[in-house]
Amino acid sequence: MNDTPSTRSTEQTDLSPDITSLTGRVALVTGAAQGIGEATALTLGRFGADVAVCDKSEEGLHSTVAELEGMGRRVVSSLMDVRDPDAVDAFLSVVAEEHGKVDILVNNAGGGFHAPFMDVSPKGQAALVNENFGQVTMFIRGTVPLMIDGGSIVNITSIEAHRAGPGFGVYSAMKAAVENLSKTLSLELADRRIRVNCVAPDMIPTPGDAGLSVASGALGGDTAETAAHAQPWPIGGTTWDAAASVLFLASDLSRFVTGTTIHLDGGTFAASGWKRAPRGVGPSTWLL
Repeated sequence: MNDTPSTRSTEQTDLSPDITSLTGRVALVTGAAQGIGEATALTLGRFGADVAVCDKSEEGLHSTVAELEGMGRRVVSSLMDVRDPDAVDAFLSVVAEEHGKVDILVNNAGGGFHAPFMDVSPKGQAALVNENFGQVTMFIRGTVPLMIDGGSIVNITSIEAHRAGPGFGVYSAMKAAVENLSKTLSLELADRRIRVNCVAPDMIPTPGDAGLSVASGALGGDTAETAAHAQPWPIGGTTWDAAASVLFLASDLSRFVTGTTIHLDGGTFAASGWKRAPRGVGPSTWLL
């Protein structure tokens, strides 16, 4: 265990713009070929971090790497399936050899499919468990020893970690498992000066969501209209909003934040069923 307190964790006495700088730090982002992972990797790079990225999409991963290298960042990349233990070990070995450490781990990779629980086969369930929980534990176990001067672990979960997920039962359960594990690890890793937090997105359009519940009409009605009424906040979110939340949790701005979740959802978790009414419906703008 690293018993030496991180200087950046003990000496901060005031705030200045450079507190968001990640210069000299190394970030590892899984699922970095598109969506939230891509935006996060590029944002951490723009704020100074060297970045290690992995994904199973060759074209998207190549694009992310090219942009990072265009910023002058040192990049390690791997075309891989994050569910493969051997691939994870090999990737982390290269990261350790090239960078010597990891300061920031963003567990973004994951995914699912829409199906009632009773229709999910044992093979399908195993894939969901491994993709949304098992690989997260592998990356944490493999990366913590590389966090030699403390660090920040950010796990991308979902609003489904905090509510029922009909049609996504196993996926939701695994996201809830990651959220609960994050709380536990925020205590177990505190002596190592490693903070552990989650970002729980909702209403953030990403390529990986294509074909899931809203797109397939599971909520009924016109997709755009349904989404607009389901989201309390009148401005739509983007993958860059997700990246901003990760940046906050990765930087010294959040040096006293651990074991918590940022709900990145335009208020849908707070709404708990309340929806914005269509214009001209009733005296109130909200319906339950």
